[in-house]
Amino acid sequence: MAIVTAAAPALAPRQPAREPAPARAPRESLEALRRRLVGGPISVSRGDRLLGWLGPLVAMIIGGVLRFWDLGRPHQLVFDETYYVKQAWSMLQFGVEMRNGGPFGEKPDEAFTQGTLDVFSTTDGDLVVHGPVGKWVIAAGQWIFGADSSVGWRFSVAVLGTVSIFMIGRIARRLLRSSQLGTIAALLLALEGHHFVHSRTGLLDLILMFFALAAFGALLLDREYARARLAAGMAQRPTEGWAARDWLGPRLGCRPWRWFAGLMLGLAIGTKWSGLYFLAVFGLLTVLWDVGARRAVGLRKPRYAAARRDGIPAFFTIVPLAAVTYLGSWWGWFVSEHGYNKGWAAGHPVTSTWAWVPDDLRSWWDYQGQILDFHRGLATPHSYQSHPWSWIVMGRPTSMFAEYPKLGEDGCTVDMCAKAITPIGTPTIWWVGVGAVLLLLFRWALGRDWRAGAILAGYAGGYLPWFVVGDRTIYQFYAVAFVPYVVLAVTYLIGVVLGPPGCSRERRQVGAAAVGCFLVLTALVFAWFLPLYTAQVIPYRQWWLHMWFPSWV
Repeated sequence: MAIVTAAAPALAPRQPAREPAPARAPRESLEALRRRLVGGPISVSRGDRLLGWLGPLVAMIIGGVLRFWDLGRPHQLVFDETYYVKQAWSMLQFGVEMRNGGPFGEKPDEAFTQGTLDVFSTTDGDLVVHGPVGKWVIAAGQWIFGADSSVGWRFSVAVLGTVSIFMIGRIARRLLRSSQLGTIAALLLALEGHHFVHSRTGLLDLILMFFALAAFGALLLDREYARARLAAGMAQRPTEGWAARDWLGPRLGCRPWRWFAGLMLGLAIGTKWSGLYFLAVFGLLTVLWDVGARRAVGLRKPRYAAARRDGIPAFFTIVPLAAVTYLGSWWGWFVSEHGYNKGWAAGHPVTSTWAWVPDDLRSWWDYQGQILDFHRGLATPHSYQSHPWSWIVMGRPTSMFAEYPKLGEDGCTVDMCAKAITPIGTPTIWWVGVGAVLLLLFRWALGRDWRAGAILAGYAGGYLPWFVVGDRTIYQFYAVAFVPYVVLAVTYLIGVVLGPPGCSRERRQVGAAAVGCFLVLTALVFAWFLPLYTAQVIPYRQWWLHMWFPSWV
């Protein structure tokens, strides 16, 4: 079964769910091979091609206006901004994260918020448990607007959140081969509450999401690039004896999109170590795509051929580049004199076997071990911790900020008001997403639909690892890392609802009406929760009505 290509149902190619058996003819034309391996063009009309760009762009503009509107509210450090915003400013000043110091001791937030930015020790580096990349991203906004501006704290993350709306639209268009579905995916992400709140907060998780999504998109482009190269190579093979001479199939040469994916995954890991899961899953995914391609052209041992021709080069392209990128992201620590654990090697001499390793590198390696120990031992109970099973229905949202002003305070006009930031994912998207995942599992397991497998890989990289972390304290806000794949899953389901190419007009009208109602309902639900996303001062009773969903789940 194939998913709908909604933009041009009569002309758009229908992609098979299972790789077809190879042709028995000794040679197949390049055009036929390309169509079998890559598919036909996504858009055949100028209007549809325009929609493929304009639709995600308009959705990005809508999402950007929403995300940048009153971005500085509240002018207070929200949730873990107390770490990352101040650490980002420290990195601009010292190149590394310095320990809180000076007259403010361990409680510098109030001074920092009021514009007193000199809240750090000038000699003692701080033990931090996440890489520098995300904090450098946050620091870019502070460099532009100043660290005394709450807009500066959140600007860079808002930019990435806005750009990711356009990215998901283009990725969905290429993955599902429909400009309409690409536009719908972009609109859904623009109206997704969990993504929205993270886009307006100076935290690391959306930055991780952005780099992982960029890697996913790059590998999707690499899939088409590699299959086009494979088709060209197979079309040029000799008509006789080709299998005996080169049963591994043609070499595909340099694959630049894999280099880009390795860079993005290195930046994801340099933001948070959970980016390692995406590295493992996406690396396996791209090799499995190559196995399918070589099987489709009739190679006798496609797994072995893909391992030799594609798997080994993929490993030595993506993994080393990600590792070098991660190491390079710590350059501020290496050049600073005050980085945490910088002098460890001086007090721990090594044997002659390891004498060639620079002291800074040995100190850095010990530092990484301390970070690992921290993550292993993070098991402190917390009122907002949650089990991963509850994440996909937004069962225990994390309260990031809450104040309850009285009459006359902060614009409150009743006896008691509330001002809160709670990253509740838009329920229509997440609840429908549960059914969409079941559909994906069915299509992938029984129909071998590679698109379903690709979306499930995003879940596997961002969601499944949290089920095996033991007693570690975890929170629902981590789920933003796989929000794009929830949106892709829902968009895939929408494609099925709209109907396959060639279905009757009545069938398509019913599907379009159902999808239209879903989109309108999603927009209304997003608007309902908007006061809880943006720290608006509302009457306490009204706040409680908005909180009905997380209060009973």
